[in-house]
Amino acid sequence: MSLSHTASKEVDLNDPKQLALHKLYRPERVTPREKGYDLLKNPRLNKGMAFSLYERHYLGIHGLLPPAFMTEEQQAYRVMKKLREQPDDLARYVQLDELQDRTEKLFYRVLCDNIKELMPIVYTPTVGLACQKFGAIYRHPKGLYITINDNSISKIHQILCNWPYSSVQAIVVTDGERILGLGDLGAYGMGIPVGKLALYVALGGIQPQWCLPVVIDKLLDDPFYIGLRRRRVRGPEYELLLDNFMKAATKRFGRDTLIQFEDFAFENAYTLLDRYKNEYCVFNDDIQ
Repeated sequence: MSLSHTASKEVDLNDPKQLALHKLYRPERVTPREKGYDLLKNPRLNKGMAFSLYERHYLGIHGLLPPAFMTEEQQAYRVMKKLREQPDDLARYVQLDELQDRTEKLFYRVLCDNIKELMPIVYTPTVGLACQKFGAIYRHPKGLYITINDNSISKIHQILCNWPYSSVQAIVVTDGERILGLGDLGAYGMGIPVGKLALYVALGGIQPQWCLPVVIDKLLDDPFYIGLRRRRVRGPEYELLLDNFMKAATKRFGRDTLIQFEDFAFENAYTLLDRYKNEYCVFNDDIQ
């Protein structure tokens, strides 16, 4: 059963931008495990109203969608129209977040086609406000959370195995201590690796399932705080947690997996980069 998400226009493979889009939207032959309502809840497979009549019957979703058909281009136009009607950038961020939870291909179609307009929404500066409000706007998990309570290679490896995709090639990890100059936001910093990886996909043309956002959580006063409620760990215990994460990540996904350190405190950023740069595939764009 072919669920094609490709754009219909011809692709000039000599054009780097079109080639990146082609890689993102290339035809995929998918045999979904889910059918019916469960399929519509899977953002990797859901095409919204772009499912053909044949697909709707075959996949058991006929009648679960409105009877009209709408191309991906039409749906993208509708999304942008609604985005531009929102009162502020945080509302636009929340709408895009909801879209990504619902239909990932449409999210990236909208982002790729409107990258200049939407990059400040998906990433800086709006993502900083989104991180500050993360507890209030949190809807659906998008990455992995590792805490000091998981401080062993076996426990961290088990968490990494809970991620549904084994083909991860790029990890963006933060401990949330220095989020865009806003200070220590802890687990609220998840918005940073999520946003950075969205740009990897939209601008780098890599596949979403190759990306994994991770927070090493160690704020306590916010009643909506979604992380571990204890003071930040420092010293040897913190170093051991990072050592165990690096070993578990490469055990799970391989030593060629890119691991990007994002928004660590400067003293930790330099220490960690120096510690791991000759042993793992790592970089830190805050200091390099």
